[in-house]
Amino acid sequence: MTVSANPDTKELQTRVLSGSFILLSGSGLVTAINFAYNIAVARFLGPTGFGDASAVYTLLILISAVTLSFQIVSAKVVAQQSSPAEQSTAYRAFQKSAWMCGISIGLLLVLFRNLISNYLNLPGSNLVVWLAIGVAFYVPLGSRRGYLQGACSFRRLAANLVLEGFFRLCGSLLLIMMGFGVPGVIAANAAAVTIAYFFAIEPMAAPAAYDQRIPDAFREALQAIVFFVGQVVINNCDIVVVKHFFPPTPAGVYAAVALVGRVIYAFSWAVVNTMFPIVAGTRSHGRRNNAVLGTSLLLVFAIGSAVAIGLRLAPAWIWTVLFGSQFAHSGKYDLSYLLALYAATTCVYSLSVVMIAYEMSYRIANTGWVQLAFSGALIASIYHFHRSLQQVVLVQLVMMVFLLAVVAVPYLRSLLAQLGAEDISPEFGRIRRIRHVSEDEVIAEFLRNDFRNPEFKDYQESLGALVASPDLTNPVENARRRALLFLRHDALWRELPRDTQWVEVQLGVEDLERIHVFPRAQWRKLARGDFSMSKVLRSLRAENCDGVDRTFLTKIADLGTWLGHVPEAGAVLLIGLNENGAFTVLDGNHRFVAAALNAPAAMGKFRFLCGMSPNMGRCCWYKTNLVTLCRYGANLLRHLMHDPETDLTRLLQSSS
Repeated sequence: MTVSANPDTKELQTRVLSGSFILLSGSGLVTAINFAYNIAVARFLGPTGFGDASAVYTLLILISAVTLSFQIVSAKVVAQQSSPAEQSTAYRAFQKSAWMCGISIGLLLVLFRNLISNYLNLPGSNLVVWLAIGVAFYVPLGSRRGYLQGACSFRRLAANLVLEGFFRLCGSLLLIMMGFGVPGVIAANAAAVTIAYFFAIEPMAAPAAYDQRIPDAFREALQAIVFFVGQVVINNCDIVVVKHFFPPTPAGVYAAVALVGRVIYAFSWAVVNTMFPIVAGTRSHGRRNNAVLGTSLLLVFAIGSAVAIGLRLAPAWIWTVLFGSQFAHSGKYDLSYLLALYAATTCVYSLSVVMIAYEMSYRIANTGWVQLAFSGALIASIYHFHRSLQQVVLVQLVMMVFLLAVVAVPYLRSLLAQLGAEDISPEFGRIRRIRHVSEDEVIAEFLRNDFRNPEFKDYQESLGALVASPDLTNPVENARRRALLFLRHDALWRELPRDTQWVEVQLGVEDLERIHVFPRAQWRKLARGDFSMSKVLRSLRAENCDGVDRTFLTKIADLGTWLGHVPEAGAVLLIGLNENGAFTVLDGNHRFVAAALNAPAAMGKFRFLCGMSPNMGRCCWYKTNLVTLCRYGANLLRHLMHDPETDLTRLLQSSS
């Protein structure tokens, strides 16, 4: 059975989807503008000039670790304020610090301009000077955008991102046409950042009259810096290292390949920008089931997968038409292959970023330090493995898969804990126990009810006595009955927790509210998402059975007639968490429904054997969701080569 989301969770998911749609639309337009910018710069400047411009622009992105740190801390603190006046005060506190930081970094760039230009093999140090001017405005721009993000002003934030991209494109084209080349492109980037700064604000309330204190300001800033330093290093260190090790032409080709990563990451970051302030302003109970995280991960995965598949299917000639013939990359690993591989790498990394940002939105996150450690390991790995462009991308893919696995561990533990948590709800009261029963007895009863199935026809005559008159004290007989049952139900039985304890219980008509039918086959069409016995009975009585097989309905009617003429109707198997909760019928659904529908008094003709375990929530027969179904699928693959019939033959041939 599936637990439905509460209204608060649905509202949060709706807000994430709505905000993500706005920022994704803006990011889509920015991506198109940036793509046009990169194509134009590549075609006009060629691989060498494009490689130089990309290397300097990558330095700006590396410095964005500081910019984005101010943005995300500002967004978090602003989102946590309860009034516009308090939001204004929180923003102003960060804006002063952002200006001091931006000017300081700009001066450092000017001071070390010769060292930087020599390492990147740039044609001159003036390119770094132009970059320093842009950085002075770039850091406080982050603080201003953080205010917009924290106030959930997603439309204005998206418009500001588009404005920056528009002026970068137009300014670069204008200065290239005027003959300024690479310096003109860098100057246009600095001008675009400056213009965006002056437009990245909206009317805000007067600051609060009292001294607004920002809780844990240092720790918040530190975790943001750690997060974004790791992020920008992972996203951009490969371009810098390739520019250092490879000749100008392949370095320029690689810069073009890396564009796809920036496209995917821009879309993914739009989702994060929406999720972050919403989760930051949400109380802990609203985050308890990680529904917002799941929605964000699905959006990012869908975006990355679609781009990667599209790039792999695209013919290679498209890229030479767009970028120019100098960007052709022949051989087994052509440009389409490298683009798709890079897209997959960025998609995997973006999933990690969503998880880290989700944790950062409501507490000090340790996973940011994990990412920082991986960024250092990534640089070392690329320094060691850079025989070809393909090898550089593969190294990143392997490292990003490991990073995703590590940062996902806390959420997997939380999810498993939720699935295995005991349901101590006293809603139904304690069930009436009769006695404990062994698993061997349960299997014997299950097999007795199911032995008429055609799958057992080869054994119905030879093993009829084994099933009809079981000797539960005989271990050989018990093993044979288990192997016989597993011819048909091994996958079903394997999903039950190993600590399941079986008890014979007493059920009456008054207990129907706590019973659910088996969530498979024709029952799905009848239940329509609600597998409670009361819902199924209402549908049958109202003849609301559209799409349900008539043979199925006839079988239930025939069983109702049969129940009126037999003294006892065998055992019904149920599973549940504990004595106080709900139960799902594992075997005997048709007989149970027939009795409850046609002759409720016939329920006294059943023996009810109930398997209980605090881990029953991990069983897909009890609780059907994506996680339990994945667990079921993994078990199927694990036992794919197992042949139950071989086990049965071996047991039948062994001496008793």
